[in-house]
Amino acid sequence: METVTVSPKFQVVIPLSIRRELDLQPGMKLHVFRHDESVEFIPLKRIKGMRGFLKGIDPSIPREGDRL
Repeated sequence: METVTVSPKFQVVIPLSIRRELDLQPGMKLHVFRHDESVEFIPLKRIKGMRGFLKGIDPSIPREGDRL
């Protein structure tokens, strides 16, 4: 777990280890969410980069008997 400090301008620096793990680059956009008493940052991914991320998933859906 890493600890960061909020600056007087309400800025934080994302630790290097996390930037490397998530391959964050300068200029990337992040979604910011409030989750109860915490803040969550989620990197935005370009739609082109999402291509194929569901490869190998089984698309079949088991149906109930009355919904065939």
